[in-house]
Formats: sequence, structure tokens, C-alpha cells
Amino acid sequence: MKHVLRYFVALLVGSSFAFSASAADVNLGYQLVLGPWKAKMKGIGKNGLGGKSVELIQFNSGADVISALAAKAVDISLNGSSPTAAGFSRGIPLHVIYVYDNINDAEALVVKKGIKTPKDLVGKKIAVPYGSTTHFHMMFALQANGVDPKKVDVLDMSPPDMVAAWKRGDIDGGFVWDPALSTLKRNGSVLLSSGDLSRMDPRKATFDAMVARKAFTSENADFTCKFVKLVSEADADYREKPAMYAPGTKNAMMIADSLGAKQGDVAGVLALYDYPTIDQQISKAWLGGGVAKALKSTAEFLAEQGRIDKALKSYKGAVTTKFVKMVKAGKC
Repeated sequence: MKHVLRYFVALLVGSSFAFSASAADVNLGYQLVLGPWKAKMKGIGKNGLGGKSVELIQFNSGADVISALAAKAVDISLNGSSPTAAGFSRGIPLHVIYVYDNINDAEALVVKKGIKTPKDLVGKKIAVPYGSTTHFHMMFALQANGVDPKKVDVLDMSPPDMVAAWKRGDIDGGFVWDPALSTLKRNGSVLLSSGDLSRMDPRKATFDAMVARKAFTSENADFTCKFVKLVSEADADYREKPAMYAPGTKNAMMIADSLGAKQGDVAGVLALYDYPTIDQQISKAWLGGGVAKALKSTAEFLAEQGRIDKALKSYKGAVTTKFVKMVKAGKC
């Protein structure tokens, strides 16, 4: 609980200033996760969306996003399934409005030479952003392989801090996503990926989602619909024309520029994810049932690990199909 309280206090101090100083109609959060919609992100910040001005706010961890949602310092943000489950469990009035991606192999544990199996992690320093999907999968990986978590030094680091620590030689590995993941891979090896762990136990599948404050979406249904439409159209464009995201293309350069990544890495990173279609979003696999089940399973694991007090009986209230259905019906 200490890291959550620390994040909450820090966000209240940092974000409250940014929030009060901003004249924007909507505060839109993002993390350093590559994706098709990032090609449009700077345009949204410059020109707004649906007649509303938009302030873009970067977060380095899912715990920070949850704290900002609790403080009403952000209205909609990309967030991982693990911190989303933790936030809803603590009573924060949020809901998943769109499944941004099925993580698959886009998150992985990269380690130094000499670490060949999970049992070799004993006594090693492994970095993860606390409260994130990789933190959830890190703990599950140890449990599934019979490794006592107390015998592994699991450190809390944001992706940028993890990269710096890796370059200094301060850590033996890191479980993270791109663009940090690509940096670690250059002189490290992948021990396992989120895809490996999800295939081991589908109940432990992880995903990224667009998460929003319920009060905001209730009062701004049209904007929320237009935002979901924009993201879904970007995903559809990538699915239909992946070559338009190859090195040297405008999309690759815009995505890289929005996150400070290398444009040559964009195509390879996007290929690691799966981007559900609108029909898949509504299906039982995702917003129609699967997301709530995954959040419940994640929360139960977090409770077992002492990361939250307890899991709720149901997570149906943490998910809505309203806005993807609006998009499909052409209502925005």
C-alpha cells in the first residue's frame, strides 16, 4: 500500500498544479506505449477533438494514472489491466471504455547473460513499474515457477528509470514494454513474455485499455464516443495497412516523435500486439464479459500478494460497452 499512497500524494501535488493551470476542456492521459493512435496524438493536443480543447498528460506508470483519476486530474487515459483492477477495487469510479490492445508478446522480462530460467532470478535485482501489468505478470511468473518472491529483489521503477538503471548495470533484468523494452533487448535476452504467461493461464491474460472517470463520460458522452472512434479508426487503419507503419513512413515517424522512440522500431513493436476490432470489443471475449473476468482474476491475485486489501465479487461495473456501441451505430 505504501507505493500507492506515495504515488497518490505525488500526483496530488504535481497534477493538481497542472490541472488547475490548464484551460483545456479535457485532460487526456497517455503512457510510453507505442500504438496506432499515437500518430494522431499530437494533432489532438494541438487542434482538440469534437470542439473541445485537449491537454495531453504523460504518465510513467499505471499507479500514477489511477492516482490522477482519483484526484480528477485526468479524464481518460491509457492504462494497464492490473492497475485498473487495483483502482476499481479501491472504489475509484472508473470504467474501461475501450480495449486498446491484447498485450501478447509486447511486454517481456529481459535479463542479463547467465539467467536462463526463472529459478535463476533468486538473489537478482529485477525492475518493474509497481502496480502495472508487468508487475502482475512478474509475480505470477515467480509463483508459477515455484520461486519465492521474497528471494528476488523486485524493484519499483518507471520505464525511463529502468532503462537508465540497466545501462548503469544496477539491475539484472526488467519486465517492461516498448520503447524501453527494445533498449533492454539490445544487450539482454528475453526470459519470458506476457504472451507466454497468458498462454500458461488465460485467466492471467493482460491488456491495455482506455480507462475513464465515470462522471466525465456521463457528462461528455459525445466526446467520449468521438475519442473511441478516433482510436478504433487508427487501429483499423493499422490492421488493414500495416505497411503504412513501416520505417520511413509518416505514421512511423509521427508515432516515434510523440513518444521519443526510434521510428525504425515502430513496425516491429506494433506487430507484437493484437488490436481488437469494434465487433471483438463488444464480444464476450472483451467488453462483453472477458474484461470483467480478467479484472476480477487480476484483483484476486493482487489481494493474495497484499497489493490491495481485497478483491470485489464482481467487476462488471468497471466495464462499459456504451461507447463502442455508439461508434458502431454511427452516433458520433
